[in-house]
Amino acid sequence: MMHLRVISPSETTEEVLSYLVAEPAVANLVVHRGAAVDPAGDVVIADVARESANEVLRELKAMGLDKNGSIALDAVGVALSSRGSEAEKAAPGAGDDAVVWEEIEQRTGEESRLSVTFLLFLSIATVIAGIGVLLDQPILIVGAMVVGPEFGPLAALSVGVIRRRPRVIGRSLLALTVGFAVAIVVTVLSTLALNAGGLVTREMLLGARPLTDFIWRPDALSWVIAFLAGIAGILSLTTAKSGALIGVLISVTTVPAAGNVAVAIAYGVPDEAWGSALQLGINLGAIATAGILTLAVQRWLSRRRRPAARA
Repeated sequence: MMHLRVISPSETTEEVLSYLVAEPAVANLVVHRGAAVDPAGDVVIADVARESANEVLRELKAMGLDKNGSIALDAVGVALSSRGSEAEKAAPGAGDDAVVWEEIEQRTGEESRLSVTFLLFLSIATVIAGIGVLLDQPILIVGAMVVGPEFGPLAALSVGVIRRRPRVIGRSLLALTVGFAVAIVVTVLSTLALNAGGLVTREMLLGARPLTDFIWRPDALSWVIAFLAGIAGILSLTTAKSGALIGVLISVTTVPAAGNVAVAIAYGVPDEAWGSALQLGINLGAIATAGILTLAVQRWLSRRRRPAARA
């Protein structure tokens, strides 16, 4: 279930109530007359089955409440209500499969912005990855994958394409382009500083690295793995499965590839720099493609359920 809170101008409240009372997927309806101060109006509270949240939001927006009032929707952790259970049964499909488009758009929209925090996290992750490459340490590589925030803009890019939001697409591409460029420059400088301090050497990069040399040797499996990870990542976001998202973050070598690009540039090894850059491009492209296709399928399925429910 999801918790719905609406601030409605008094002249619109009866229309809102009529709709919500007639909607089988809505339960536990409460009205506070004149309780809202800014914007002024009535406060309407209800529980909505997740499967029908898109339809309810669509109708409320058609009443102009997103402009003349307010609409808020939150996930409910625990709901003990027989009426709520009936509402869930009346809604088409399964809650775990439902994508609440306004929710996912706002969540990914926040991740698409280029910020100091984003640059710091990506730079730190790339520096860790660069050290992991030189030490041939998979543990550091995995740590860098977890720290890296790059999946946020990739997810936002996918949502922007599906929802036709040019500004979101532009912000996501800007965050990814500038973010990786800054992270690589920072890692080049940190590698040179560590080299000057005698903590790392060029021989570490040129020596045998059986555990991490896959990072700069892309192949067909690189694309397949990134594509599958992109599907899993979008599913984890649309269904709020955070544990699955962590698995996605440690399965794709985006940040490690950027780290390898940086240390290869620092030590003047162009073949590794090129191979790592190719790996990075393949993975970013595969994740974005998978995200767009996954969201397209989810949208198609939700549109199929809607006519069936009305029938």
